[in-house]
Amino acid sequence: QVQLVESGGGLVQAGGSLRLSCAASGRTFWYYGMGWFRQAPGKEREFVAAISGSGDSTYYADSVKGRFTISRDNSKKTVYLQMNNLKPEDTAVYYCAAGRGLAARTGVNEYDYWGQGTQVTVSS
Repeated sequence: QVQLVESGGGLVQAGGSLRLSCAASGRTFWYYGMGWFRQAPGKEREFVAAISGSGDSTYYADSVKGRFTISRDNSKKTVYLQMNNLKPEDTAVYYCAAGRGLAARTGVNEYDYWGQGTQVTVSS
């Protein structure tokens, strides 16, 4: 079975930084495009960042551009999200997702596999 596990969430002050990790286990197409999404209570799940299978293409939501960086280490089957200058509005459960092709995807409906999520809380 395919499993994605997020880690690295926690409580941080506004302006601080966190790095999230998403590790793939089981039989999965780890070299496919991957994405990060987030969901706050009572809100729709929204796109944060995406990266192509090779890591040569990335996309970011306007709200995080310049602050967040997505990267991947295919030898470790892991995708990262470096989050800098965090703001209270970044508070949400963050999910990683795996697509079914090499291209980076930005739509929540374009991913087939999802992790359980990790909580990020930014205080001020």
